[in-house]
Amino acid sequence: MQVLSSLKSAKQRHPDCKLVRRHGRVYVICKSHPRFKAVQGKKKKR
Repeated sequence: MQVLSSLKSAKQRHPDCKLVRRHGRVYVICKSHPRFKAVQGKKKKR
């Protein structure tokens, strides 16, 4: 999984790629090509 400062290019790599927000992070997930996975952001401290 790549950690990227900008996910705009990562979102457009494949038509199956989806943007998902989980726990304060933004993920790009792609079921057909798992090598396109990416993450942006840090977990917030409590």
